[in-house]
Amino acid sequence: MSSLVHLSDQQLTIASTSNLFLRHRLKVVEDLWESVLQQECGQELVDLLNQLRSMCSPEGQATESPELSVSRVIEKLDLNEAIRASRAFALYFQLINIVEQHYEQRDQQLSRRATYSDPPGGIAPRKTLSPQGDGDSAILSSAAMEKEAQNGGLGADMLEKSWFQEAEAKQSKGTFHWLFPHLRQLNMPPQQIQRLIDNLDIRLVFTAHPTEIVRHTIRGKQQRLAKILQQLDQAEEEFRALGLSSSWEAEACVEQLTEEIRLWWRTDELHQFKPTVLDEVDYTLHYFQEVLFDAIPQLYQRLKHALKDSFKGLTPPTNNFCKFGSWVGSDRDGNPSVTPLVTWQTACYQRDLVLEKYVQSLRQLTNLLSLSLHWSDVLPDLLDSLEQDRSQMPEVYEQLAIRYRQEPYRLKLAYIQRRLENTRDRNRQISDGSNLHGQVIGNQDPTMYRSGIEFLAELRLIEHNLKETGLSCRDLENLICQVEIYGFKLAELDMRQESTRHSDAMNEIAEYLQILPKSYNEMTEAERSLWLATELQTRRPLIPAELPFSEKVCETIETFRMLRQLQQEFGPQICRTYIISMSREASDILEVLLLAKESGLYDPATGSSSIMVVPLFETVEDLKRSPTVMASLFELPLYRACLAGGYNGLENGMVTSLQEVMLGYSDSNKDSGFLSSNWEIHKAQKILQKISEEYGVALRIFHGRGGSVGRGGGPAYEAILAQPGHSINGRIKITEQGEVLASKYSLPELALYNLEAVTTAVIQASLLQTGFDDIQPWNEIMEELATRSRSHYRALIYEQPDLVDFFHQVTPIEEISQLQISSRPARRGGKKDLASLRAIPWVFSWTQSRFLLPSWYGVGTALQEFLSEEPEENLKLLRYFYFKWPFFKMVISKAEMTLSKVDLQIAHHYVRELSRPEDRDRFEALYEQIAQEFHLTCDLVLSITGHQKLLDGDPVLQRSVQLRNGTIVPLGFLQVSLLKRLRHHGKQAASGVVHSRYSKGELLRGALLTINGIAAGMRNTG
Repeated sequence: MSSLVHLSDQQLTIASTSNLFLRHRLKVVEDLWESVLQQECGQELVDLLNQLRSMCSPEGQATESPELSVSRVIEKLDLNEAIRASRAFALYFQLINIVEQHYEQRDQQLSRRATYSDPPGGIAPRKTLSPQGDGDSAILSSAAMEKEAQNGGLGADMLEKSWFQEAEAKQSKGTFHWLFPHLRQLNMPPQQIQRLIDNLDIRLVFTAHPTEIVRHTIRGKQQRLAKILQQLDQAEEEFRALGLSSSWEAEACVEQLTEEIRLWWRTDELHQFKPTVLDEVDYTLHYFQEVLFDAIPQLYQRLKHALKDSFKGLTPPTNNFCKFGSWVGSDRDGNPSVTPLVTWQTACYQRDLVLEKYVQSLRQLTNLLSLSLHWSDVLPDLLDSLEQDRSQMPEVYEQLAIRYRQEPYRLKLAYIQRRLENTRDRNRQISDGSNLHGQVIGNQDPTMYRSGIEFLAELRLIEHNLKETGLSCRDLENLICQVEIYGFKLAELDMRQESTRHSDAMNEIAEYLQILPKSYNEMTEAERSLWLATELQTRRPLIPAELPFSEKVCETIETFRMLRQLQQEFGPQICRTYIISMSREASDILEVLLLAKESGLYDPATGSSSIMVVPLFETVEDLKRSPTVMASLFELPLYRACLAGGYNGLENGMVTSLQEVMLGYSDSNKDSGFLSSNWEIHKAQKILQKISEEYGVALRIFHGRGGSVGRGGGPAYEAILAQPGHSINGRIKITEQGEVLASKYSLPELALYNLEAVTTAVIQASLLQTGFDDIQPWNEIMEELATRSRSHYRALIYEQPDLVDFFHQVTPIEEISQLQISSRPARRGGKKDLASLRAIPWVFSWTQSRFLLPSWYGVGTALQEFLSEEPEENLKLLRYFYFKWPFFKMVISKAEMTLSKVDLQIAHHYVRELSRPEDRDRFEALYEQIAQEFHLTCDLVLSITGHQKLLDGDPVLQRSVQLRNGTIVPLGFLQVSLLKRLRHHGKQAASGVVHSRYSKGELLRGALLTINGIAAGMRNTG
């Protein structure tokens, strides 16, 4: 197979040297992929892949009458051949993802080098490279570069220079070195910048909800391949610089790549077992261990230096302006596997990881800080500290005093390391949770640390001594930065549970105690709130020590008791947030506060609470109701006191009251469609901010964004800039979903780029508010568009009687539910209706069948109805919205991206082949309705953006989509074929007569492999 990447000569321009470099590396990897397949499976498989690929156009569309070609070839394949072809295509997508991601990182590195090469205040003039120039000023022609790329001999040095210039010319937004000069040019008052920076609070919360389709084992292989690619880059640059045509180092890298791909081919892509919650914890913490722990100090340094270059008098933020949280191991909404014991073990697991990282850092510092008393002074406070350490840990002194008698820093670090190791060992002893049902014994041993604060104080002592003697140590500064961010917890755990679990608990408790005149669940909202507020002010306990309740209620109460023990052992910072999903009323929040009181987390005497109760508003109706809910809570003095840290804080006003509110993108999108969901969340933020300001409460919005657009995903920088007016104010909290962690955080430069883009967007959105969100006529138009879009979406999803059958037959929803990819069930309560189906498999299934319907359906009709009123004037207005209003541009850009991934030809093939004969006619009518909306939406999006083709405004993303579209088509045909065989086997098994020579397990395995491959090709799942 010569290449699976099709680019015309017209697409290859002089300015696209980065594309050429990427293509050069893709060619190397594709050749190795083909070579491995040939060695492992023979030329027949390679010929089959060539044949299937040639039947589809490079743009991702099947050729005319695809059923007469691709489908016919695939139907003739036996199961083993179909599985091998599916695995081969899946491997191809994984490999090009690695290459593309690696060169995204390379692009960021070159862009930064270009930025740093510029003098302060502007871009220095440079000699222009021209294809018509002479001597060293000329670059290769497009044709010459194309030829070099095909031969695998593209000069790394030439491409490095050309790409460097291209990156330099971009001066792209989303970086600190763009932001602060921009603020200076706008004459932004430094005092205003300083106030914002002092209060900068960015929180990124990792979750495991989305379908993490890739095994941890495969992730490891991907990272090894990425490292080898870096080594290959370096080897090529070195031999090019020496004027050589090759080197043994480069050849060795290619051999390593071949070995890795062969090992990967012989590795099972599917999970061998359903992962436990602790497996998911391990998967998530991998990114902290491998990338984020070391990346965070670099983020701080970037911000500090960029700020200093433009505003020398300003003070950078604290080290921990960017913090991390996690739901993995603590989110129990719909996941019975997350028990109190599992959450305790998760906290211990996180502490063990971060303590081990600190021990490693201390070993490096010990090697580095070899200062001798002969040549360097030491302050008395360090000597006093050493004397105290000697009395508390004499065994360390006896072991090392002679070796380090003239090296006080090394001796001090030895004591610190021993304390850390003792703390780690104790953590491992209590990690089994055997003490959960008893009183947690606090750590009072002086040979251990009780908290990260004590550890940090000792590091500060060393830093102070170095500074006072005229020295500094970057490694020590980095470690201090890491301790300030991660402490002994690594990531703060957010608890989450569904609202009815708490109301059911209240109902059962009240019935057992016989303290209410009627059932709690039968009470009105006003009656509930009054009773809960009264109970919150009493000091007597409500819940007995022994729990005579149902298993679910006991588990709910035990969760709060475990949370109390967590805070006693780890400190309050381990878990300060309790999120209530499906929040609808004020009583939902008060119920949790009452359960917290019963566990010692809320003190009725002082009005203080060690947890923040966070309502999560998910459906459109709940979003609309959210301002009323929050206003009723703010009216309660006990609740306002809780936000202010107690009644004293409320009275003296010394503490800023902070309320966190979470807004759910996934369920609101599933409930009302893409456009309506985004608009309702946008409106809710504005109103919630206004109400909070009226009550003197600071507001932090927690954005529950998914990985895919259909669940609120998309580029974070643009999404943050699209938030309304004052809703950010330097504070934001965002979920980072499991499926996007690898694309954002698996490589250091990409992780830093993402963190820098989020931070830049928060500062930019807080300081440079456009005011467009407050233009009432624009809001009225958006309200009208959202209402029309919601109506059209719900008419299909919830009012069309055939839609449920259509969804279950023409998408692989049932097969997705059998993937061993998550500890959480795909449905709430196990029902098979759309209401109980979670948003993640809902979006995943539409993505697999190439409809991607949740991300765009209803948008076209809404736009068309608005345009039909005054076609020319309203089109001009929508175009103006697109270019001026960040919110509207974000919505249209997200829709455009998902529309570019839709393939109605292959989607129609799913409908024709997977529909039961008796349902085919009614499903064809549904397909036509969907297709009509798709074409309408595409036409109108192009009219508004002014693009000739989808994604013309983002050529990098356009290239990425086109890179996959051509090859993903045959994989879709393979999936349909295997799904047909699997479902036919199921029908035969139900009738008692099976004529298939393959078992259900074998057929299911084949279908699931295609799901893996398409997920890799689409670069997202749910």
